[in-house]
Amino acid sequence: MKKSLRWLLWLLILSLTAVAIAIAATAWWGWQRPVPMRAQVVDYTIDTGSSPRQIALTMQSAGIDVSPLAFVWLTRLSGRDKLLKAGAYEARAGDTLWKLLERMANGDMTQTRLTFPEGWTVAQMRAALDADPHLRHDTKGMSNAAIALRLGLDKPDLEGLFYPDTYVFAPGSSDLDILRRAALAARQVLAKAWAERSPDLPLTDPYQALILASIIEKETGHGTDRTKIAGVFINRLRQNMPLQTDPTVIYGLGADYQGRLSKKDLERDTPWNTYTRAGLPPTPIANPGKAALWAALHPDHHSYLYFVSRGDGTSEFSSTLTDHNRAVGKYILNRN
Repeated sequence: MKKSLRWLLWLLILSLTAVAIAIAATAWWGWQRPVPMRAQVVDYTIDTGSSPRQIALTMQSAGIDVSPLAFVWLTRLSGRDKLLKAGAYEARAGDTLWKLLERMANGDMTQTRLTFPEGWTVAQMRAALDADPHLRHDTKGMSNAAIALRLGLDKPDLEGLFYPDTYVFAPGSSDLDILRRAALAARQVLAKAWAERSPDLPLTDPYQALILASIIEKETGHGTDRTKIAGVFINRLRQNMPLQTDPTVIYGLGADYQGRLSKKDLERDTPWNTYTRAGLPPTPIANPGKAALWAALHPDHHSYLYFVSRGDGTSEFSSTLTDHNRAVGKYILNRN
């Protein structure tokens, strides 16, 4: 009798072991086979504090056919349930459940990028942020003054306060984070440039340098002309002459600008009209790059007071109004 019971016990143990092995093998096969998904690449974002089950449901809703039960068990049995990191991830065709889990445990997040070109205005930057599908749009509907407050900036007018560059970020990031990084980069670049400026400039503070750099940025993209144009503006500031630069007038007109400046536009007084007002405008008119900022703080020494575009990206410089009018006739009015 005792011998029979022992055999029955052994059979039970063997059966349970076989069942456990079968279950484990089936689970392992399930964890190692490619997970069905609705596209070749599926992006999904895991929120902070998500449980393994919530993560599985998030992947499901994104189009990744994951069993929440299988995912929960896999995370627990592997000891990775406490290692899963919030962020943006990418599932690719052929990924196994184990591969997906490893990616989240290692924090192997996807990244994308957004570029702010030199010379863009804050309005253009904000439009690009609003249009980017990978960002969380926390600034939507916020005024510039409100954004300045959130970022801890000391000027409610944001123009010129963001450094034009390419910013890499994980999908799901806040647009405020991008602006915060751009503002920090701008402060650092400006501080370094101001500390290395040429002596005896008629600029009282870094903000004035930023204003001048923004004008230079909009006036030319031709590298060799930047410091020459900067020299023209510096000469005019020293002589208290109006800067008379079209980009400031265009900025002041805002939405009223129709693509071409008229005599009436040049006579229309705004705080940014450097034909009607002497000195620098009250704010930058764009976000200048490093080259324009360098030019503003290291202008060429010359006697030029005027310049006009030749139509090929370069400028013709003149020291007298007579020579300037002749250059305007040649390059603008097509006189020979």
